[in-house]
Amino acid sequence: MVLAQLGGSISRALQQMSNATIIDEKVLNECLNEITRALLQSDVQFKLVRDMTTNIKKIVNLDDLAAGHNKRRIIQQAVFNELCKILDPGKPAYAPKKGKPSIVMFVGLQGSGKTTTCTKYAYYHQKKGWKPALVCADTFRAGAFDQLKQNATKAKIPFYGSYMESDPVKIAVEGVERFKKESCDLIIVDTSGRHKQEAALFEEMRQVAEATKPDLVIFVMDSSIGQAAFDQAQAFKQSVAVGAVIITKMDGHAKGGGALSAVAATKSPVIFIGTGEHMDEFEIFDVKPFVSRLLGMGDWSGFMDKIHEVVPMDQQPELLQKLSEGNFTLRIMYEQFQHIMKMGPISQVFSMLPGFGAELMPQGQEKESQAKIKRYMTMMDSMTNDELDSSNPKLMTDSRIMRIARGAGRQVREVMDMLEEYKRLAKIWSKMKGLKIPKKGEMSALSRNMNAQHMSKVLPPQMLKQIGGMGGLQTLMKQMGNMGNMGSAKDMMGMFGGGDK
Repeated sequence: MVLAQLGGSISRALQQMSNATIIDEKVLNECLNEITRALLQSDVQFKLVRDMTTNIKKIVNLDDLAAGHNKRRIIQQAVFNELCKILDPGKPAYAPKKGKPSIVMFVGLQGSGKTTTCTKYAYYHQKKGWKPALVCADTFRAGAFDQLKQNATKAKIPFYGSYMESDPVKIAVEGVERFKKESCDLIIVDTSGRHKQEAALFEEMRQVAEATKPDLVIFVMDSSIGQAAFDQAQAFKQSVAVGAVIITKMDGHAKGGGALSAVAATKSPVIFIGTGEHMDEFEIFDVKPFVSRLLGMGDWSGFMDKIHEVVPMDQQPELLQKLSEGNFTLRIMYEQFQHIMKMGPISQVFSMLPGFGAELMPQGQEKESQAKIKRYMTMMDSMTNDELDSSNPKLMTDSRIMRIARGAGRQVREVMDMLEEYKRLAKIWSKMKGLKIPKKGEMSALSRNMNAQHMSKVLPPQMLKQIGGMGGLQTLMKQMGNMGNMGSAKDMMGMFGGGDK
């Protein structure tokens, strides 16, 4: 069950409860039973779910629900708060300091993506001005040193290992000492893994830790291991002083419940999640946005951060100006497609948008969506400047369409489909005309309400209902805090079924 599906299951349970005429303990229990089932299917450990639902029953006031308050919002907020508690161990992980040598040791089972994650961790800090280095103390797995060497070379990160030495402790000590002398401020030690938990693995980890005295031990866990997450994380914690967790393979097709189990077992925070195979598909973990996405509530701040990452600063004011004027050309559509392709896996991006559950983005269609975008961009590459900059659909005559098809090596029908998509998006864009866009930090309650009224006319009824109607929309816009980015968000919604047909 992917995150979006979990959010959809919980949303349906909340909707059924909010539709009930009378809210009593029985109705609340039925709702919580559905939520419990969804969380268990997402691999949250049973004891954690049981304790969470018990706490919710204690804090939710049935009188408030019966009095006609926003029943859905009350339960959803209670679930949100409880999941945040589980994911917050109450203490931050050790934070290495730039300019001062810090030793970080990675542990985990074989197949968890530990070696790749070591390089991602080093690469992330290298981009921020650190001087990292990698030490391969994995002498158990054939090809481990070759993999680390290949990754490190590609990322231009210094590394150390040996094809001849079989003692991982000796390699670890030699590597750490070498990079200390070279004034590296982040020395990352990759240790051996096994296919399963066994005494030899834990003894080797203890010996390496005792010899290198790491400042931080990071447990790397595959997000797809299921209910075994809690026991596995606890076993590692009992063997070495795990101080932080990194969850791998969170690429939109993994269950998210293992992260909660790992934190609960180790009492250590998740610090990063791996979202793909590439070196830069590595994100800082933030509890509230993660839980929000887990529950299908979206993550506006994360979505806007991605917008800021991929849309150049000098283009943002112009984009918002065009949005407020209601102008939409094929060139603007092309530019937005470029931004989408830079944002990472589409399913991951969609999980940040409230209402984009499995119904609007079925599992397994990500490649199809990306391929469609690439086809459209290829067709637009065959257009003239006049065609790209015109907002007059009559300009696209049959002869022009045939010329574009020939130039792009596509069928005329495909060009027609692309133009139909453009017309649909142009219609959505035109509805954004006149949207008030306050400056950053100036989002007053009045302007939020005015914009919520405007946006309620743009969003499709299905999505508006999933968000929670006007009240839910106003709450989401309040959470955003910065309405100056709303234009890009609405544009993105429209591109994949979030607008009028």
